[in-house]
Amino acid sequence: MIELSFHNDGAIAQITLNRPPANAFTPEGLDVLRETVSDLNRNEKIRALVITGQGPKFFSAGADLNQFATNSKEAAVRAAVAFGSAFEALQNARPVVIAAINGYAMGGGLECVLSCDIRIAEQHAQMALPEPSVGLLPAGCGTQTLPWLVGEGWAKRMILTGERVNAETAQRIGLVEEVVEQGKSLEAAMTMALRVLNLSPQGVEYSKALIHQARNGVPRAAALSVERERFVDLFSNSNQVEGVNAFLEKRPPVWA
Repeated sequence: MIELSFHNDGAIAQITLNRPPANAFTPEGLDVLRETVSDLNRNEKIRALVITGQGPKFFSAGADLNQFATNSKEAAVRAAVAFGSAFEALQNARPVVIAAINGYAMGGGLECVLSCDIRIAEQHAQMALPEPSVGLLPAGCGTQTLPWLVGEGWAKRMILTGERVNAETAQRIGLVEEVVEQGKSLEAAMTMALRVLNLSPQGVEYSKALIHQARNGVPRAAALSVERERFVDLFSNSNQVEGVNAFLEKRPPVWA
């Protein structure tokens, strides 16, 4: 269900969720996603990752519920581990991860979106975490990541009452950063990914990790100390000199 392609001389990777009719996740597919992210992390040429769904209607409808139809705790453990590890890997990926939400992002599909750094939704997109309506709960980091993005109140509305939000509402509450016309999310995500390539690889990588310290509850004093350390660490790399001198010389930087 995972299709991988590369753009801009391999600096931008694209993952397309492709499992008709609704791009639903299976544990096996989630394992592939986790392994793919791990492989991309090791390829330092890759600076950005764009994730989208195949077709005009679904980003992903979430978990394939057939796996839960027999009340098997073994299946529950398998799914919980697969969802959690795949989306934690996505959240902690080295490249900048951008979601191009081309349609419905429901349940695990929304949790995949939540695991990205930046989210761009098409006007017709719908988003929800409806797991309690089928006797389940979000187990792919959703109960922890959604409140961090939209606040406890909206997280409770979506999870505890099953409220579905459209793209306009999602942007208003901070669930997505941009809304575009139908069919334009992938183009917008690629345009944003190209902007990442203009920045220092180390500067972006360090900054992403520092931002995540706030999410992970690192005390402010400790986080600020690491921030200063990473600033100094940049001076051990040639890209720091290149970036400053390119600016002073009014030319584009050439990153190592």
